[in-house]
Amino acid sequence: MIELQDVHKHYISEAGPVIALNGINLTIQTAEYVAVLGKSGAGKTTLVNVITALDRLTRGKIYIDGTAVHQLNEAQAASWRGKNIGIIFESFQLIHSLTVLQNVTMPMDFAHYGSLQQRKRRALILLEQVGIAEHANKYPNAVSGGQQQRIAIARALANDPPILIADEPTGRLDSVTAKAIYEIFSNLAAEGKTIIVMTHDPDLAQRAQRLITIHDGMIMSDSKTTQGVHHAAAIALV
Repeated sequence: MIELQDVHKHYISEAGPVIALNGINLTIQTAEYVAVLGKSGAGKTTLVNVITALDRLTRGKIYIDGTAVHQLNEAQAASWRGKNIGIIFESFQLIHSLTVLQNVTMPMDFAHYGSLQQRKRRALILLEQVGIAEHANKYPNAVSGGQQQRIAIARALANDPPILIADEPTGRLDSVTAKAIYEIFSNLAAEGKTIIVMTHDPDLAQRAQRLITIHDGMIMSDSKTTQGVHHAAAIALV
């Protein structure tokens, strides 16, 4: 479970203080698929950064599965993040001097996950899962933007983290490819992953189970989508 308690994040810029997050209170349950909707500058990326401990809070508390994330130092945060959270950046942040396969094995290399053969085997399984295993030996520049995003998803899943957070994952993709990426997220949530997607696209946000709207660093609304209602009904029937 992810819990944010009165989270604030302030920056100092040349124009003066910037309030990026202003009293965020939020709870996300395990295996929820949540979309956070907001325009550019609403605070979505800052929210990603504080949840993942890439940035420190000005004030407030964040607990994730019992870990007080706001109290972690930089080294502790890096170790915790590598085991618990997969991050998908809008710009993909692939290393273009490495092959597709090497990009996906890289997090496992840092975490000393298994043997070299085990890492390669897992990377190929993940690439198969996102539908691009045939491109494993190519370099990122040799595949499309949609395929690069799939590589980024596979890389984020490399260490099998329970939480996956994506910041504008479809901002550079056409609508057809974007819908395919969101279908991958739906499948991962069904497998038990907690998925949080930051987006400015209301149509794609509706594909999540729960929709949170953020504006000027504050939560304006929080409700289940049609997908979320159907999901809850299916669980009730079981």
